[in-house]
Amino acid sequence: MDLNDTPEQAAYREKVRAWLEANKLQAPPRSGSSEDGAYIASRRAWQRRLAEAGLAGVTWPREYGGQGLGPIEQVTVNQEISRADVPGILDVIGIGMLGPCLIAHGTEEQKSRYLGPMLHGDEVWCQLFSEPGAGSDLAAVQTRALRNGDRGWMLSGQKVWTTNAQFASFGLLLARTDPDVPKHKGLTMFIVPMDADGVSVRGLRQISGEAEFNEVFLDNVPLDEDAVVGGVGNGWATALTVLMFERLTIGFGSENFGSPARLSELIASDRAARQDAEVRRRLGHVITELLAVRFNGYRALTMLARGQIPGTEAGLAKVTMVNSAVVATDLAADVIGPEALDADSDWSYLISFLPGLKSAGGTEQILRNTIGERVLGLPAEPRLDKGMPFSELRAKEREAVAP
Repeated sequence: MDLNDTPEQAAYREKVRAWLEANKLQAPPRSGSSEDGAYIASRRAWQRRLAEAGLAGVTWPREYGGQGLGPIEQVTVNQEISRADVPGILDVIGIGMLGPCLIAHGTEEQKSRYLGPMLHGDEVWCQLFSEPGAGSDLAAVQTRALRNGDRGWMLSGQKVWTTNAQFASFGLLLARTDPDVPKHKGLTMFIVPMDADGVSVRGLRQISGEAEFNEVFLDNVPLDEDAVVGGVGNGWATALTVLMFERLTIGFGSENFGSPARLSELIASDRAARQDAEVRRRLGHVITELLAVRFNGYRALTMLARGQIPGTEAGLAKVTMVNSAVVATDLAADVIGPEALDADSDWSYLISFLPGLKSAGGTEQILRNTIGERVLGLPAEPRLDKGMPFSELRAKEREAVAP
């Protein structure tokens, strides 16, 4: 039982813990190569078991296969999965971010077709947002979707930093459908089958050796009219839903990134470290930050319980979580020494992975601007392109760099 559990929450925790204890021998390893087909298949199968046990999509409405429970129950599941030392769901992007977007903006046909297979790991999803020239400035995307007569749309462009694209069945993609209006207004969200004609995926190898991210090239990809999510021209509002859930997912992931429990166990197991006053000071500081994010997250997550989409406050949790997790892994590396980078070290993957996570869901600078302007009401930074049609903005940019 957690010290903060009510009797009802304690009973739920015991139920989750009992299932995990009874089934953890069937779980695959917590980590493995994204290029290993057998490992990905085992993670899909484990996600299916979690879904059938009610431990995936905990806050999703029951009519879409979820449990219809609150955010505290989701946090409890995350904590118990970490405690059992088993992997969680494979498709965090789908269930944590894209599924909630479809629930909020999709048609009933889209929800009926896609949410069930997503939840059970039968179809993994990827997020096709970032581009070489449009990362944190997401509204500057240049991937184009043009009307294809009465046969839907024709999609062309390039996406980058796309996680899981190499084994995803579908992607949720933001494209420009009208270049003659201000950039935030000319966007539309689409569902893209990753095996469609004209879609090609190329891996981007990271410092860890993994090709977890990908480039995705789209060469005249045909899409049906029912591929649109949230309405033509409403892509920015739909994208904001994804981004808020993305920041929420990252921001409240302390059980996965720099877990206070794992870090404390590491320090306690090393006599020299636990007797070092500076190590203890650093440990106290980072655990305070991680726990502050967790408990602030409980408060923010009550929005989900009321059926609301998370607000820009989730960006602050993301900034604090990632920065604190980086500090946690730095401390772990200082205690362990060079062996922390060995392939079989529990900390090696996080040490190499976390710096890149700073850009996911928007860079720290972008998120601080958003929080300052939209949450704290501070004056906005000057924006020269306010209200300017996208085509005119791009023309001015080309003039500025012309020799």
